[in-house]
Amino acid sequence: MSGVARLHSVVLDCPEPKALADFYAGLLGWKVADEEEDWVTLAGDDRTRLAFQRVAEYVPPVWPSAEHPQQFHLDLTVGDMAEAENQVLALGAVRHEHQPDEGRDWTVFLDPAGHPFCLVTES
Repeated sequence: MSGVARLHSVVLDCPEPKALADFYAGLLGWKVADEEEDWVTLAGDDRTRLAFQRVAEYVPPVWPSAEHPQQFHLDLTVGDMAEAENQVLALGAVRHEHQPDEGRDWTVFLDPAGHPFCLVTES
């Protein structure tokens, strides 16, 4: 079954596109494919793209609150959770204070612009 379209990119609003792109480049090992003042795109090996666009009055999501909902988040697979956690913290992420289902195979973090993302242990 083929779809109507295929995913070109996921775009995150943020106050500083280059800074957030640098964070995710370090996290994913991807390269900058396009860079402008208000827009930076990273590319993975399989043509998957993650882009960052400047929003002047950016308000980060507040999760699990509905006041400024997360609207979406990234789940990223890792082989060793402890090692990956140390690396994402060194890149500038913070471990979210709210961890649903503590002890499960994922941990929730916030990127430098406040977007939630999860590291998920490879099964």
